[in-house]
Amino acid sequence: MARVACFILCALPVTQAFPDAAQPAAKLYRSYCAECHGADRFGLMGPALLPENLSRLSRNAAAAMIRDGRPTAQMPPFGDVLEPEEIGQLTDYLYTAIPMPQWGEKEIRASRTVHHAPGTLPDEPQFSTDPMNLFIVVEGGDHHVTILDGDKLEPIHRFPSRFALHGGPKFTPDGRYVFFASRDGWISKFDLWNLKLVAEVRAGINTRNAAVSGDGKYLAVANYLPHTLVILDADLNPVKVHIVRDKDGRHTSRVSAVYDAFPRSSFVAALKDVKEVWELSYDPQAPEIPTGMTHDFRYREGAFIPGFLNPRRTDLNDYLDDFFFTQDYDQIMGTSQGGKGQVVHLDGRRSVATLDLPGMPHLGSGITWTWQGRRIMATPNLKEGVVSVIDMQNWKTIKQIGTPGPGFFMRSHENSRYAWVDSMMSREHKDTLTVIDKETLEVAARLTPVPGKTLTHIEFTRDGKYALASLWEDDGAIIVFDASTLKEVKRIPAKKPVGKYNVWNKITRSEGTSH
Repeated sequence: MARVACFILCALPVTQAFPDAAQPAAKLYRSYCAECHGADRFGLMGPALLPENLSRLSRNAAAAMIRDGRPTAQMPPFGDVLEPEEIGQLTDYLYTAIPMPQWGEKEIRASRTVHHAPGTLPDEPQFSTDPMNLFIVVEGGDHHVTILDGDKLEPIHRFPSRFALHGGPKFTPDGRYVFFASRDGWISKFDLWNLKLVAEVRAGINTRNAAVSGDGKYLAVANYLPHTLVILDADLNPVKVHIVRDKDGRHTSRVSAVYDAFPRSSFVAALKDVKEVWELSYDPQAPEIPTGMTHDFRYREGAFIPGFLNPRRTDLNDYLDDFFFTQDYDQIMGTSQGGKGQVVHLDGRRSVATLDLPGMPHLGSGITWTWQGRRIMATPNLKEGVVSVIDMQNWKTIKQIGTPGPGFFMRSHENSRYAWVDSMMSREHKDTLTVIDKETLEVAARLTPVPGKTLTHIEFTRDGKYALASLWEDDGAIIVFDASTLKEVKRIPAKKPVGKYNVWNKITRSEGTSH
């Protein structure tokens, strides 16, 4: 049984963990849903399936999703193996309430484990390669992480990770520490200079992603379950646990994404079930406290720290499931699952524009560059084979660039003329990468090195010379391309490499990668 199920179920009576376990719907759930969504419905690789988390989905829509699947979430259709009556029973089961476990500051603090105390490991890299040109390769096939030398393009270390890492690893500004968030709520701190796991804590039960502050002192953890936004210090001690509610206090919400806005010294979070954006400052020296936000300065271990007491709220016209910062971090571009796009001014605390984006863009993987003297943004689409290119001055669509199918990740580099996008959400063309000329906005090439196999998630070396793609299969590989000639250079075996993340590109917030 997966870690999350064991961890929670041991603390719950059997009648709470498996209500009506003998009924047909419960058996159907165990047969078809538990592997991805957890035996307890609290979520694993897939989200929690509880009435509290399904508030935006009608029962009819849920039944249709079970029948037809959801390609954007890698969920297969079950209409061929389940009868309509069984789908109805299963749908009713998902909307049946079960007791919620508690996971607050007490539980978080009790889960914390320290493997190497601060100051006990050397303060310099224990290897000869460039520590800023390392790649962190997350391998979902057997839940491991490989550390890859970006100069020699060879692995230097591999270690087991928590189950189903998600949201991308996040780094401290010096590149020494990397933090991983798993779907079942574990936050792991790894010392890249010493290649050692130093500490872990469980910040939630079903977690979306985590962010590290620009000064490296804090983490914010976005949870689907419970409905909390958790603030940790860099040693993984809990600082503040926010129960996420609307401004009237009547409705709670999952947190769909949280990112660091380092020039603002704040975390910005999108809420899945409330039409608001939250901003929490971590700057104790802020000369003025913005309207709607306060600080509580508490003395701990010789230093004042912000208490993160009250978020600064911005009311929205629609939900935000994901978003992307402008280069100055004053505005965010966001989308909902319905495919509606909006631009939100964080200081003005309002939506200032709508975005003409078909389908459901994956803005968290959008990139920007300068084109004909102005800044533009491009984003792939989870539902349609198109890349949308948008002028960031007037928010008008410049061009829709066709791709073989819906894509998830788009990447480039300051030193590269090309932007790369996958078509991994397409059943027919999941094996193809589209390379776009950033000057002409035309397709320069389409690459299919392994026909029929999923190819996704490009990341560049520090200097932009090579582009690395994930052959997303259990017997997969990191495929290295020359970023100028577009020719394949080598393959590095890997077990379903979900993604790979270059230290330098991440900590310098390269315009060619997600922030």
